[in-house]
Parts: sequence; C-alpha cells; structure tokens
Amino acid sequence: MESPDPIKGLLDTKGYVVLDGALATELESRGCDISDSLWSCKALMESPELIRQVHYDYYVAGADIAITSSYQASPLGLAEQRNISESDAKILIKKSVQLAQEARQQASRTLKKAETSMLVAGSVGPYGAYLADGSEYRGDYGSTVSREVLKAFHRPRISALLAAGADCLACETIPSFPEVEALSQLLSDEFPSAWAWFSFTVRDSLHLSDGTPLDKVCQTLGLNKKVMAVGINCVARDETTDLLNVLHDYWRGPLLAYPNSGELWDAKARKWTEANKTPSISGEPNGSLVTCVREWVRAGAKIVGGCCRTGPEDVRTIAQTLISMKEVGSDESALT
Repeated sequence: MESPDPIKGLLDTKGYVVLDGALATELESRGCDISDSLWSCKALMESPELIRQVHYDYYVAGADIAITSSYQASPLGLAEQRNISESDAKILIKKSVQLAQEARQQASRTLKKAETSMLVAGSVGPYGAYLADGSEYRGDYGSTVSREVLKAFHRPRISALLAAGADCLACETIPSFPEVEALSQLLSDEFPSAWAWFSFTVRDSLHLSDGTPLDKVCQTLGLNKKVMAVGINCVARDETTDLLNVLHDYWRGPLLAYPNSGELWDAKARKWTEANKTPSISGEPNGSLVTCVREWVRAGAKIVGGCCRTGPEDVRTIAQTLISMKEVGSDESALT
C-alpha cells in the first residue's frame, strides 16, 4: 500500500507547514568549524550531539519538519575528502536521519505532541555542493556532467536516507535542469515509494540558476506524482515574493520558500558577505521577517522556513506569524 503524501497530511491538519532554519551556519554560531568543503557533514562526524540539539531547538521553536545534516554528505565527497568507503558513508548518512529522529522524540516529550505531527526530511544537496566552488548557485556543471553520473552521485545517499526512515526527501538548492531531470527520473525508476520536494536556486525570477525557464522545470516535475511541492531556498528574502508569484503560475501544488538571510556566499573566501544584502520590501535592512512571511503566503507559499544564516528565533517568528495569519483569516485565507 502506498504511503500518503506527508506534506499534504500536515497541510490538511494545519493549513501551513513550518520548516526549520539553517543547520550549518547555526552550528557555526555555536562554535563548529565548518570552513572546509564538507560543510555541515564535518559536524556530523565530529559533533553529532550538537546537530541533535539544533534539530531539537528548531522543533521546539515551532518547526514541523527537520531537514537532515546530509546536504554535503555524499559518498563521493566523503571518499575524496576523508577516504571513507561508500558503506561507511551510508552509515554516516543514516546517522543524520537518526539524530533528527532522536531530536523529534525529545521534542515530542517537551511539547506534549505526537511524533507523527513532526517530520524528518532527508536532505539531498546538489552535485554543485560536492564541487564546493559555489556552483550550486550557477548550475553550470549540468552541461558537462551526464545524467547517469548525476544519478550515480545521488543514488547511494537517497538509498541510505530512505533506509534510515526519513519521512520524505528534500531535493534542495538545485541549480541545474539536467539535475532536476536526473533526480526525478531516479526517484520514479528506483525509489517509487519516496515522496520529495524540489527547491531551487535561481538566476532571476524567471530562470533556474543555469538559465532554464522555471515553467519548463515545473512542467517536468509535474509529471512525477511523488513530488509534493516545489519552491526556492537559499535565495535572498527580498527576491522571494517575485519568485513565488512566478511559480504560482506554473505549479498547481503547494509552494515552499526557505530563503537565506539576504547575504551572499563568497565561495573563494568561504564566507558570507553582508554588504550584498538587498534593500528590503519594508524599507529596513533585510526586512521585517513578519512582513516577508505575510507576503510569501499571499504569493502562494504554504510551506515556509529559513536557510543559511537563519536560526531558531527566526523559525519561532515564522511559526507565530503563520498561526496569527490563519487565526485572522480574511486575505490570509490561503492558510485555511
């Protein structure tokens, strides 16, 4: 018997879904060194208890979904960076799910709510993240790396995440149309029971980072009945509303948005550049998060969270804003 769409289950119950916030940069703020190319995967190997704590803090702040620390945990990257075998890499990937599950159990007791009302999404980061050169914001490798290579790259991680009991997959920060196709085909052909969402980085409000029109991306994913939602992540807050308005025209299912704080990642210097924050829609530096969330919902988002440089307090604000919007109704009726 086919398992039901877990996102639809949450939406039917609540009318909205709160995602967690950043993992890697939150770990960094708590003292982890994530400066090398393994990013949060380094903490998965060295500080698993801290990852569990971050997941717990997000659940307690109001997140319905924790995204695992497997974004950078690819067997290929672990083999090259740490000489770790594929079997040991898959054990580590499974551990990322187990840590989130343990945090969920603890949060369930703290909040006195059922574990089934909180999900664990297995993070499937892009091939560009493995390259560690900022190409997850360009997607230019799609013209040089074959779809079969991309499938081979993603296959063992997806297998490990699902074997460990992830409720769904977060195919996130995807910049390349060939990678969208490869992932969708891989899921359909080899993991047909898995539910997934796809979120993208973009060149502008109409195009994926590699220049593919977003309508073409949505048309392709619309053929896969196990894609629960589409949206954007790790883009600036102030670009998000326009992107959602465009996606709303192309996608009939739920939309999701988990932008970053508005800073830009300098891949060479391996740091965030605050000077590149854009003026906000509210006229304040990086904007009022409450104002942004309300605009994203009006633009069609039902699933909202944060990406790099956001933390538990941001997730708490998002959760409280969505609760308030649902209670008010009126022009926020999209949440009912």
